Amino acid sequence: MALNSFRAFLSIFSLLFTIVAAEDPYRFFTWNVTFGDIYPLGVRQQGILINGQFPGPDIYSVTNDNLIINVYNSLTEPFLLSWSGVQQRRNSYEDGVYGTTCPIPPGRNFTYILQVKDQIGSFFYFPSLDFHKAAGGFGGIRILSRPRIPVPFPDPAGDITVLIGDWYKANHTTLKAILDRGKKLHFPDGILINGRGPNGVSFTVEQGKTYRFRISNVGLQNSLNFRIQDHKMVLVEVEGTHTLQTTYSSLDVHVGQSYSVLVTADQPAQDFYVVVSTRFTSQVLTTTGILRYSNSAGPVSGPPPGGPTIQIDWSLNQARSIRTNLTASGPRPNPQGSYHYGMINTSRTIRLASSAGQVNGKQRYAVNSVSYVPGDTPLKVADFFKIGGVFRVGSISNNPTGGGIYLDTSVMGADFRAFVEIVFENPEDIIQSWHIDGYSFFVVGMDGGLWTANSRNQYNLRDAVARTTTQVYPKSWTAIYVALDNVGMWNVRSEFWARQYLGQQFYLRVYSPVESIRDEFPIPKNALLCGKASGRRTRPL
Repeated sequence: MALNSFRAFLSIFSLLFTIVAAEDPYRFFTWNVTFGDIYPLGVRQQGILINGQFPGPDIYSVTNDNLIINVYNSLTEPFLLSWSGVQQRRNSYEDGVYGTTCPIPPGRNFTYILQVKDQIGSFFYFPSLDFHKAAGGFGGIRILSRPRIPVPFPDPAGDITVLIGDWYKANHTTLKAILDRGKKLHFPDGILINGRGPNGVSFTVEQGKTYRFRISNVGLQNSLNFRIQDHKMVLVEVEGTHTLQTTYSSLDVHVGQSYSVLVTADQPAQDFYVVVSTRFTSQVLTTTGILRYSNSAGPVSGPPPGGPTIQIDWSLNQARSIRTNLTASGPRPNPQGSYHYGMINTSRTIRLASSAGQVNGKQRYAVNSVSYVPGDTPLKVADFFKIGGVFRVGSISNNPTGGGIYLDTSVMGADFRAFVEIVFENPEDIIQSWHIDGYSFFVVGMDGGLWTANSRNQYNLRDAVARTTTQVYPKSWTAIYVALDNVGMWNVRSEFWARQYLGQQFYLRVYSPVESIRDEFPIPKNALLCGKASGRRTRPL
């Protein structure tokens, strides 16, 4: 392993001067991914550990840092990590989903070369292959502002990662086998906070001080409500956007979403409940952690505080209240409001409708009637080598077709630098959550019923929040604006992980006819090659 590490270092070091700017700092990480026994809900399970940790280690970084992450796959099956919210500017090869990146074979390593270019905020990483996400392998990502860039709140006394998510007692292999047979998963067994079950985690604070909590829903399907007994939360950032500093007593965090809140320890010195519960479910799952004052005079008392359960209007109104702080700086010193997205004409409208049904007697999920099936070669790799027969641009429609579900390797084409409107339509009676890799988008509107052209009259064209994952309420729609300024092959997916696994995703191929490093980096020299690309060469080292 030492010789492999040295060779990897030499090859990666040579890349630093061809792929990333020499003046930007870089940080090195070496991770060993293994299976190990975990007991989050009191029963033994096979978990995915990173350097022996569940959840995995946090990534600390600063805007424009280069992250060199050498991942050793010590599992018995192929593995990939993806970086939710990290935009991979000009470099979708590093995105870590099967449509862009060849899996790391068992017993081998791969070094991701990421740059958090022009980004700040709270994100997370996760394993993207098969159903590994149900076994762990996830962790927090924080991107701090550069020292000379003002932040619209004082430095907190502490910066705390809080990973919440629903959880199954069954191993990921069992869950995957159920889905592969074309069946649905049963309701999850519990909720975890930082990989622990009820009262398994505590956060120690000092009375009178203010702390930043970075909350990410890394679960598999359920929206969750987060709250702290007798404490208010001031929202300050959502997936890389500084927000208006609105105060909430509880916060809905939908699957795949991340929020930063400030919490001041302004109560009498004792312990308080941290509570997470499911939303929009007939059976409500709840778990608790502890907020512990360092000079606490006693344990928690009374029942955990209740929260909203099935109320959609409550959640919708909260979502509409989350807005961009137009005067605050983002990753650059200019105010976030200096980009007037509402004054740009859209060149295209894309409507995406989800659906569920049976194909050949098995459960499938679809977007505009197409249920995605992976190709035998990562799409981006096939695109680079111009390998035919892997995918076809235009294999998914811009609009719902109303037809039955069918299988295809769905890829939608889009022009580089287009400014588009995307409407997520949810005709089903469950809440959904959508993510787009490679981009941050403006959530300009959401409402119940059917979307029509007249729905644009209610769009927020001034201070809509820019984020990477948005919810769509039952029998409702959500509209976003996005500037397609990042060439590459980008995954558009449901964050409901079983639906994603069974086809509710596709790839957006943002294309520039100019093959220039100005628009897109070439395939990494150390890229793994698989499928129809096996035996080919990337570039001379």
